[in-house]
Amino acid sequence: MTLTSRPDIAHELVHELTRAGVSQVDASVLARSMYSSDASLYRVVPEVVVRPQHVEELHAIHEVSRSAGVPVTMRGAGTSIAGNAVGEGIVVDTRDLKRIISIDPDARTARVQPGVVHADLQRAAARHGLRFGPDPSTHSRCTIGGMIGNNACGSRALGYGRTADNVEAATVLFGNGELGSFDSRSGSARGATAEHLLGLAGRNLGHVRTRFGQFSRQVSGYSLEHLLPENRGRIERFLVGSEGTLASVLEAEVRLVRDDPHRLLLVLGYGTVSEAADAVPHILDAVHGEFGPNSLIACEGMDSRLVALVRSAGKPVPQLPRGQSWLFVEAAGDAANAVIETVKSASAALDTRFIESPAEAAALWKIREDGAGLAGISLSTPAHSGWEDSAVPPKHLGAWMRDFEALLKEFGLQGYPYGHFGDGCIHCRIDFPFHHGDPSSTGVFREFMLAGAERLAVYGGSLSGEHGDGRVRSELLPFMYDETSLDLFAQAKRICDPENLLNPGIITGPELQGARAGHPGGTGAQVNTEDIRPTRPKQTLPWPGLLMPHDDGDYGAAVHRCSGVGRCVAPKTTGVMCPSYLATTQEKDSTRGRARVLQEAMDGTLVHGLSDPAVHEALDLCLSCKGCASDCPVGVDMAAYKAEALHQKYDRDSEGRPRRRLRPRSHYVLGRLPVWAKLAAPVAPLANLMMTLTPLAAAAKWVAGIDQRRSVPKFASRTLRRAAGRLNTASSSSAVEAATGNSGQPDVWVWADSFTNHFFPQSGLAAIEYLQAQGLEVRLIQKEGCCGLPWISTGQLDQARRRITQAVEVLAPYISSGVPVIGLEPSCLATLRSDALELSDSEEARIVAAGVLTFAELLTRLEEEDRVRLPDLTGVDVVAQPHCHQSAIIGWEADQALLKKAGAEVTKVAGCCGLAGNFGVEKGHYETSVAVAETYLMPAVRDQRKRGGDTVVLADGMSCRIQLDDLADVPAMHLAELLNLRT
Repeated sequence: MTLTSRPDIAHELVHELTRAGVSQVDASVLARSMYSSDASLYRVVPEVVVRPQHVEELHAIHEVSRSAGVPVTMRGAGTSIAGNAVGEGIVVDTRDLKRIISIDPDARTARVQPGVVHADLQRAAARHGLRFGPDPSTHSRCTIGGMIGNNACGSRALGYGRTADNVEAATVLFGNGELGSFDSRSGSARGATAEHLLGLAGRNLGHVRTRFGQFSRQVSGYSLEHLLPENRGRIERFLVGSEGTLASVLEAEVRLVRDDPHRLLLVLGYGTVSEAADAVPHILDAVHGEFGPNSLIACEGMDSRLVALVRSAGKPVPQLPRGQSWLFVEAAGDAANAVIETVKSASAALDTRFIESPAEAAALWKIREDGAGLAGISLSTPAHSGWEDSAVPPKHLGAWMRDFEALLKEFGLQGYPYGHFGDGCIHCRIDFPFHHGDPSSTGVFREFMLAGAERLAVYGGSLSGEHGDGRVRSELLPFMYDETSLDLFAQAKRICDPENLLNPGIITGPELQGARAGHPGGTGAQVNTEDIRPTRPKQTLPWPGLLMPHDDGDYGAAVHRCSGVGRCVAPKTTGVMCPSYLATTQEKDSTRGRARVLQEAMDGTLVHGLSDPAVHEALDLCLSCKGCASDCPVGVDMAAYKAEALHQKYDRDSEGRPRRRLRPRSHYVLGRLPVWAKLAAPVAPLANLMMTLTPLAAAAKWVAGIDQRRSVPKFASRTLRRAAGRLNTASSSSAVEAATGNSGQPDVWVWADSFTNHFFPQSGLAAIEYLQAQGLEVRLIQKEGCCGLPWISTGQLDQARRRITQAVEVLAPYISSGVPVIGLEPSCLATLRSDALELSDSEEARIVAAGVLTFAELLTRLEEEDRVRLPDLTGVDVVAQPHCHQSAIIGWEADQALLKKAGAEVTKVAGCCGLAGNFGVEKGHYETSVAVAETYLMPAVRDQRKRGGDTVVLADGMSCRIQLDDLADVPAMHLAELLNLRT
């Protein structure tokens, strides 16, 4: 009896895989939830998830698959959005097979394991002046194995070719159990499977020559043209794009090309996307006619509506030429200038702009890279993948775009096309009207897909231009290929995978035979509408703690913002997201992994609500850093989602009504730290002394849920309010004077937040002294107010709402007076700018969110007005750790600009410090907290120490300063302290 007929199949698979030597096998609810979805429309729950640590384990996985009759689905990261990477049996995450085996600079090749991340290969090759040519928008996290799986291309395939064009050799394990090694340089392919495949092509030479490889982005189906004798029967290239249905890649050798960092970017503006598409063949003909093929590296299309979305989020966008649609055209090499001039002459553009600044070019390419995520939230209703990356020969692009837009209009749908116009490949996410709880709502999707495939066939197009056929397009292949071609696919499948265990149902297989048998009056093509995630029932929260204004108060809609594009699983970052993933590299510790579990809690069957243990496990190592709120292209805010989940678990019953449950000890102490700080203020020296006594400190840490390896933050001997008593301060009546415009207003108001007031008053004093030294009148707001951040991060949202409401009521009159109001603790300011609007819809909250300033923002304003003078920081080596909340919500650009203007050499540290409020001091989080600090912060500080000289470690946030003190005994200072000290 095979395992597939047993009810306890998952348990048996775990046993068999473990016995076979597979070290990481997981059949938990958590793992199955995370891997039940990829970046597509589909949800298919696997039985087990494995993460092989050695290539030998892949052999064992396939042996168990064959003996048990259980299918295997291979999974990389970040290239498949057609349902290619979900399956019912064993899902194999290859990201731990990440060794770059060798790089041969002379041969310009690299040997890699399938889990090597594209960007890691680029970094390794760059040391030799080389690069891997294909450049998908997900390059920061996609794996080479995944790129091979669906023949990924990317923005620069126009110049460097597809993945298939860049694979020189491969070692694979076929579904039939045969191990094959193929290298075009060693002569003809050997082995029984290779002989059968070459024989299949040999018996159908005329058909293969006339139906396959007709243009570069004909990616759908199997690329049989690589088996032709004139193409040297390249089995390794034939397997590229087969989506894991024929063989699993164990190792690959890829071609590298010379990297020319001197790339030129020209942006061309057009009135419509169709007009931009019309220009493409003229540009290609002009350039290729004069300079030959591959003389253009990229020719990408971008819609103005996606750019507007970036601007609406407050992110800077470089100036673009006139138009509503743009082509980004890139060239490199000795003839680059001449190529760009030729493009400009042939473009018929409304306007053009040559991008000289590398920073501007990088910003524009980033918008293009974020296209999939931005497109998903660009409309008033969610836009979905599905019809995602169709392609036509570039000469037909303009006509196809008009047909496509007419088709959208015909079905009452919207979508913003963008993509690889130079290759004829168009991406578009569409607002298909799926409805939760209504499987029949797939009707419009089904009819549109059928109509689109029929019209695309008129242009000789390909259903997929780089993402593969997957679950969404495989059954549409009869529109694109005739019966002979489809039969060849089926024969190739039987040769390589006779038991149909490798990603069954994708491209070809028994499930598709009925669809391809043909029916009178039609192709017999169907659309896969099974397992569509957006039609699953969705729970709502009857009594939510947060307003979720960006998602109309719908927590389920908020967690479904995550479409799986996976920027959070990049092994390197220049931003903040996702610090815990950077530390552990586990899917459960990524923003995407957590979102998948929360989605399952809201509309799945595996996770039973937000109190399910799987939710706790997924959220446990979330630092609530808010990095995803800005770094995720769709604006996932996992800190807010975690706060709501904790609130529902501890403060609501099963019906959503208020009910208090016993919380972890740390919530009562660390989650209410401002209360304890206020109580301790009169006896701060005594409290600090007691914490130097080991038994008392150990007991206090146990009570508070603090890891014993952590120090206890010291209370200030005098609060900021007391220490600033000698200065001109304001009573509560002064606020009334300020609000009504009466005389006596200062130049600046300073807000004494709880952390600055009770732990780091020196920051506030330095700000006051510096501003007063500039001749400004500065007053401290005496009336107390707390932003409630510790309550928010621990999900105590009812109490947090009361506190933040009080704070905004205190601050609103001061801000409304027109006098600048500053705060010194960035996390508190970020809370007022973001969380205040999640907890209150009052006008006061909006006034405060829009008006409260950082110290750097105030100085920028005053410096522009010539009211302050910056000290000379020439020769000062500054290593700065921006607080993660500031990076995500406020930004650190003003701070960096001031430091550079003052003459300092600035190293901005990426990522999070790892402490993140209560997270890093809680028991159970210490190792992760230290690992996060070791990703960027601690190496930067050590490098600075090696350099010597006049050095400063800058950290405005209380958490960052405590982390540096705990782990490196490094005294850090606030920007105000640095400027005041050097004035």
